[in-house]
Amino acid sequence: MLDLMIPPIVAGLVILSIHAYLGLHVIVRGVIFVDLAFAQIAALGATVGFLMGVEHDTPLALVFSLGFTLVGALIFSFSRLEDTVVPQEAVIGITYVVASAAVILIAGFTAEGAEHIAETLTGTLIWVGWPEIIRMAVIYVILGVIYFIFRKPFLSASLKEATLPRARAWDFLFYVLFGIVITFSVPVAGVLMVFSSLVIPAVVAFLFTSRFSVALWIAWGVGSVTLVTGVVASFRLDIATGPLLVCMFGVAVVVGILIRFVSGVRPGSVIRP
Repeated sequence: MLDLMIPPIVAGLVILSIHAYLGLHVIVRGVIFVDLAFAQIAALGATVGFLMGVEHDTPLALVFSLGFTLVGALIFSFSRLEDTVVPQEAVIGITYVVASAAVILIAGFTAEGAEHIAETLTGTLIWVGWPEIIRMAVIYVILGVIYFIFRKPFLSASLKEATLPRARAWDFLFYVLFGIVITFSVPVAGVLMVFSSLVIPAVVAFLFTSRFSVALWIAWGVGSVTLVTGVVASFRLDIATGPLLVCMFGVAVVVGILIRFVSGVRPGSVIRP
């Protein structure tokens, strides 16, 4: 059984390695559902390709998803509106709802529509193979290097620091890279798991610290323990891996809140590097 558990665990940790970092930015920016919107946009691209006869897990299917997420990056980078009561989260929510409805409509024109929608939600983590894991890891290492090089302007953009020049350009680059990450994550982990691994470790981390760098280590630790425990439990109990992992991440939030309550930790609301 161990040999069957290792690939999904490794794949999950690879996804978490960059999702935990992006999740911190999502919380700081206050755009909690941007990952869900991106995930659904990527799913919409794959669904459009599927309708046109493009097979799953092919380079052309990836092109469709990437193309749609680049459009999403353009929308989100220019939706941080000034001098208006309309928050960016409203634009993101609208995008998510429209993309979700479009996926359902388009999938209805295919014979395997219901199965396709279920797969986009829960992913195929349990069946992931080593070639896919290696490809995803290589892509994430490259993106991780880019995020590390530009970590200061990215954080300044997330914190909305007025001194940052060309803030829109940095927003666009951030969202483009974000979209690429989501494009590779959704086919493996599914929309629900993508959201959970992005947001929940970051939420737990910021319960205990307002330092971005410290929060990253906490998010990695919480996410890793939750993911490994969830995968092992799914095999032991013969339960669907994707949904169980999402529930396990939910438990992690409850545990984090309880520990914060008992310990009395109050890190403050001002995020520092």
